Amino acid sequence: MLESILLLSTFILSALSASQNEALKVLCSDNNATACYEYGLPMVTGDNAKVQDIKEEGMSFMRKACILGENKACDIMGDNYYRNKSYRAAMPYLEKSCARGVKFACEALGTIYRDGHDVRQDDVKSREYYEQACALKSGDACFNVAIMYRGGFGVEKSRVKEKEFYKKGCDAGLKAGCDRFTELDNEDKGIETGIWATIKNWFK
Repeated sequence: MLESILLLSTFILSALSASQNEALKVLCSDNNATACYEYGLPMVTGDNAKVQDIKEEGMSFMRKACILGENKACDIMGDNYYRNKSYRAAMPYLEKSCARGVKFACEALGTIYRDGHDVRQDDVKSREYYEQACALKSGDACFNVAIMYRGGFGVEKSRVKEKEFYKKGCDAGLKAGCDRFTELDNEDKGIETGIWATIKNWFK
């Protein structure tokens, strides 16, 4: 009896889900941006995203949702193009997402300009985007800005700024940022660290 009830419940839920999906598809055809997004989302996430035909269909709904003004769909478009290394296609979406404070988008743009992916390599633009991502608590972006100040990439070398961004990376949860900040801070205070400090302590 219990097994029959469970099977019936599963059937009802499946039917409701199919009915809901069909309703979303109809609404999307009437240019409802949210419906297009919700209908396409299951096709571009999870296991479905691994099936090319399903993913491509889902992305067509995401593209329509984005055009109709659904920002979350635009975010997915940029992320998808970036991960597929279609950098030129990704950039318009990433730029809009970054302007709205999407951390990943700002960090991705920083990397695109740093490495010259389908654009002219530009350390200044790269740093600007990394700084935006850093302000949004991306530890990796903060660390990248610190390296730029250390090496003078698109900016004057500055140990003060280098330390500042290592500290921001640390505050964002990046252990490497904490380690580098502590190392530089100890050097500035005249505290020996590293292998030589360890060796000297052996002979005390």
